[in-house]
Amino acid sequence: MKYDKCPICSSKTYEIFDPSKGSYFSCETCNFIYKNREEIISIEKEKHIYNQHHNSIDQEGYVNFLYGFLHNALFPFIKETKRGLDFGSGPTPVLAEILQQYHGCFIDIYDLFYAPIKVYLNKKYDFITSTEVLEHLLDPMSYFNMFYDLLNDNGVLAIMTLFHPNDDEKFLDWHYRRDWSHVSFYSIETMEYIAEQTGFEVIYTNNHRYITFKKK
Repeated sequence: MKYDKCPICSSKTYEIFDPSKGSYFSCETCNFIYKNREEIISIEKEKHIYNQHHNSIDQEGYVNFLYGFLHNALFPFIKETKRGLDFGSGPTPVLAEILQQYHGCFIDIYDLFYAPIKVYLNKKYDFITSTEVLEHLLDPMSYFNMFYDLLNDNGVLAIMTLFHPNDDEKFLDWHYRRDWSHVSFYSIETMEYIAEQTGFEVIYTNNHRYITFKKK
């Protein structure tokens, strides 16, 4: 059995091993699960996976998928005419298009591969959205601290990522971790721990894939 130190809370972790995918480590303190950092794929392979995504604003199913997130995790907590950042906007920034074209928001976008200019530097936002991004981040705490600094007082951070099943056997059978680019997995307990450490408070979650933080 291998052990490692949790990148969220620095506590001791234990190994979950998959013969076909390698090692994951699970933290008993904050419930964070993450891929062995020595076994992650290259950034080139990661981008190749992203390039297979061909979502657009003309795809009704995908737009409805995003609206499920917006109606639950964002709109109840902001006024429509707000300035926001979509962090990890992907090959086509559909979420940003929806917010700008149909809801009167002013949106900046950032994406490591597709919009790499850090337009958010020296700016403040009323809200930040990040959909299907956190599972790709190797150092989540640094990003949460950055999000906190980028938000105005009482600003909102709305996140979409699938929460892990909190059971080792179910985790090994979980489809979400089979994507080679997914390296970090969270539960509600993980998110609550992050909120406590960064100055956020959790104001909403559907206990499945949406969670919303407010800056205290």
